[in-house]
Amino acid sequence: MVGPGLFVLSAIFPLLSHAAVTETTFAASNGAPIAQPYAWSRAGPTGPLLLQDFASIDLLAHFDRERIPERVVHAKGAGAHGYFEVTHDMSNITSNKFLSSPGTRANVTVRFSTVGGELGSADTARDPRGFSTKIRTDEGNWDWVFNDTPVFFIRDAAKFPHFIHTQKRNPQTHLKDADMFWDYLSLNPESILQVMYLFSDRGTPDGFHNMHGYSGHTYKWTKSDGTFYYVRTTILRDTGFKTLDRITAGTLAGTNPDYGTQALFDTIEAGDYPTYTVYIQTMTPEQAEGFRYNILDLTKVWPQSIYPLQEVGKLVLNKNPENYFAEIEQLSFAPANMIPYIEPSADPVLQARMFSYPDTARHRLGPNFNQLPINCPLFEPANFQRDGWGTIFSQGSRPNYQSSIQPLTYQENPGWIYGEGCTGGEACDYERRRNHENFLGAAYRDLSEFTELDLEQPRGLWAYIWNDTQRAATVGNLAAHMTNIKNVTIANRQSSCAISTISHHPDTPLVSIFTAVNKTFGDSVASALGLSPVDPLVVKNVSEAVKFRAYIGYSLNVSAIEGTSSLQEISYDDYYRD
Repeated sequence: MVGPGLFVLSAIFPLLSHAAVTETTFAASNGAPIAQPYAWSRAGPTGPLLLQDFASIDLLAHFDRERIPERVVHAKGAGAHGYFEVTHDMSNITSNKFLSSPGTRANVTVRFSTVGGELGSADTARDPRGFSTKIRTDEGNWDWVFNDTPVFFIRDAAKFPHFIHTQKRNPQTHLKDADMFWDYLSLNPESILQVMYLFSDRGTPDGFHNMHGYSGHTYKWTKSDGTFYYVRTTILRDTGFKTLDRITAGTLAGTNPDYGTQALFDTIEAGDYPTYTVYIQTMTPEQAEGFRYNILDLTKVWPQSIYPLQEVGKLVLNKNPENYFAEIEQLSFAPANMIPYIEPSADPVLQARMFSYPDTARHRLGPNFNQLPINCPLFEPANFQRDGWGTIFSQGSRPNYQSSIQPLTYQENPGWIYGEGCTGGEACDYERRRNHENFLGAAYRDLSEFTELDLEQPRGLWAYIWNDTQRAATVGNLAAHMTNIKNVTIANRQSSCAISTISHHPDTPLVSIFTAVNKTFGDSVASALGLSPVDPLVVKNVSEAVKFRAYIGYSLNVSAIEGTSSLQEISYDDYYRD
């Protein structure tokens, strides 16, 4: 049976369309034709308007309700349609059918966005960018809810609302507030690698379509024999990551705040379709247990020289939306939307996002948001969810419980139960796989600590990846933003002064974090701000890092972690490449 998803997608993807529009007649919402849209019935030529003029009343009533709540984050964005084509057989990594069939294509819708701004904010604002993709496969919709940076500001899920509040408006002045912005970052130094990406020219991409995308989170790709790989995904723009300098981005914010939206639309309309190559990095559970960093840490990258990029497929954007509201504003993504043999890891921020994203869609679009044409799968799902606000289809007379009268078919997925279907051997090491993710224990209030381990990758970015021009641009961008700080103690605190009693971190000097990364870095920022050089932040020993690791009992021991101290001995890969 053709489901409603396939029917409504015909309006988006012409290849699926079977009907042609022959004429368009103006009518009221009940379908009755109306002769004149501007006329309103009234009591005589000078009398009051009549309530009986249904078409006019209906017009105003609907107009009063046109706007829906904007996204709490990623409110400003643009999108397009296209396809994802699998180019390489991934059956050695996952039993997913779609990824095991090179040449297979799936229709996609992609939405790019800024994070902190409102619907009317500037596309060129310094901000991370969202890069989300809805892939419509025969086994369901698969959402990639990515960003344009390989890391993020947090790894503790409960910090997310706090962080986002500081990126938005002051509750008193209703203005963007540099004090809030830098107060949070100075008290949560694990954000330093993302801060460096953000305040490089990567923080101002040249249009939405000229940037890369990264999963950031770690996922699991599983096989039917119970084995699995940890996976991170990278989407590289085939023409490179193009950026704007601070001055150009600021000018465009005033002269053309919709620069990114316009550039994406015009590029596709001209037939110059944006193309991307999709890669993954993989780790076995054994590799994860021996990895220098926690594989679930959203503030760390995986070195590409050790865990190389493996091509999966091509992403092409070749069609603009016909109606922005229906196809982009009502579009909803959720990291929880996965297809068979694709699973989440225990990444705490990912786990929180898996709840939060569909929950905000229920608030913004209603409980049946997945029935909206742009969000529904290719075929009508058979399940036990019924009714509610905004219902489009209710599955007819099918029982709304697990029934023996009209039973559903249940598709087996051996990978969901470790070891089922195994015949023995290393690939089916049931006990080892089971023990790898043995999450038994008392309730535990988890909060990570900032240690020397967290400075290694920022140090590598500054010393080995950036050139002098990129370093200078980052210092200049930081100084330009930090000059807006009104509270001088935030810019240059003394670590003995604790102004916050609610943070688990002691009060930390902001510039001292940059100095801890590299003395030249910190001194350059201080000089640009007219400050004296600041001592580096005193950081906990690497041994404290074992408190925040993936699997107690299997991770590297303290002596092994501490054994590598030279930057040259650690592999730093060019996530910053064009």
